[in-house]
Amino acid sequence: MKNYAIIDIETTGGMAARNKIIEIAIAIHDGKKIIDSYESLINPECSIPPGITRLTGITQEMVVDAPKFYEIAKKIVEITEKTIFVAHNVRFDYGFIREEFKRLGFSYSRQQLCTVRLARGSFPDLPSYSLSNLIKHFKLPCSSRHRAMGDVEATVVLFEKILAKEASEDQLEDMVNLGVKESLLPKNISLEQLHALPEECGVYYLHDEAGDVVYVGKSINIKKRVMEHFSKVTEKARKLQQYVDDISYEITGSELVALLFESYEIKRIRPLVNRAQRRRYFPYVIYQYEDDNGYLCLDVSKPTNKVREGLKIVGEYPKTASARGYLKRAVETFDLCPFYCHLERSNQPCFNYHLKKCAGACIQKETAEAYNVRVLEAIDYLATVFEEDFMVIDKGRTETEKSVVLVEKGNYKGYGYIEEEDMTGLEALRDCIKEVQGNPETAKIIRRFLAGKHRAKVLKIPREE
Repeated sequence: MKNYAIIDIETTGGMAARNKIIEIAIAIHDGKKIIDSYESLINPECSIPPGITRLTGITQEMVVDAPKFYEIAKKIVEITEKTIFVAHNVRFDYGFIREEFKRLGFSYSRQQLCTVRLARGSFPDLPSYSLSNLIKHFKLPCSSRHRAMGDVEATVVLFEKILAKEASEDQLEDMVNLGVKESLLPKNISLEQLHALPEECGVYYLHDEAGDVVYVGKSINIKKRVMEHFSKVTEKARKLQQYVDDISYEITGSELVALLFESYEIKRIRPLVNRAQRRRYFPYVIYQYEDDNGYLCLDVSKPTNKVREGLKIVGEYPKTASARGYLKRAVETFDLCPFYCHLERSNQPCFNYHLKKCAGACIQKETAEAYNVRVLEAIDYLATVFEEDFMVIDKGRTETEKSVVLVEKGNYKGYGYIEEEDMTGLEALRDCIKEVQGNPETAKIIRRFLAGKHRAKVLKIPREE
């Protein structure tokens, strides 16, 4: 029979990386009753915001003589040893506790269950699954709302109601292990090994018995992603079950760095299971071809995957307006003929010819050989994806660190890490960069990242004339 550590914490704020725990309560439950418990105020070694005091009733004076987290860390480890970590919105409580241990230089890892998720499955159609509303709906006992032990009392009774309704240890086991069945695991990979993986952003490697890498992947949550590999019955999952003997990983902090590093490692290692990295395209392209008279032409298209394979693609773009905008710039920069760039559709001399910006390729006054020299220059220009130099400054691997990705002269140059206190200027940021050879994927990765929702800072760099 499994034991469950039902936990609640109070904190100085909502972000584990910035805020601290000020109170913790733990009830150890054997599936039928509470068999042990622990609670303590915690000195956060920082000020408690007035809003938190109003919500919890915990004042600065109350925590002055309370133990600091490191003084009770051993007790938390011992009382929760070999238990499943249960909380209402488990990511919040578990995330804060893991972060506190991380500050001490230790890794805290437990299997987890979320009573919010369990309650949704057991009691569908309720208007809300917040603890406050569940307390009202089920008349759960709670000696003091927004105090750790009071909320644990309510969560314990809620958990018991869920157990009584579901009466299925298999269902709980399935949720704890994220759908992973031991029968689907490679012979030398255990559930305990999977649960010990970090829930952080990075790149992971799946090794065979000889230690060779058979698969490289990236995720913002390494543990969750690796477990997903072994929860599915697919051809890829079958291969991984057959080959995988060990797991290693590299924490990156930044999702952009993880994406770039994964691409680099797949190209470098060429793992057996993901030798051909999954292609992700922007839908619109500028492509080139030669017409019957030998003139190089450029055009914008949104081809199907099958058609795309036969095209000589110059550049890829998220929108047709973006592709046409780049093409128009190339026409202006290199005095190309709009007719041969499909920006005009007339058999007459193009408009730019009358403005003396076209040498007459459209009426074959300029030879194909002479015209094509400038088209090739334009193709080089279009293949240089970024018009500006910049750095992307994102999260690092620790609370005080930042990652830096450098794009220079139109191309990805590499990445690095720097402590926030050392970010004294552009040269300091440049010095932290580890040069990495780009590949056709990296420009698309950076553009897709920048086009999406992110909190990274983009620092533009003036180009030297």
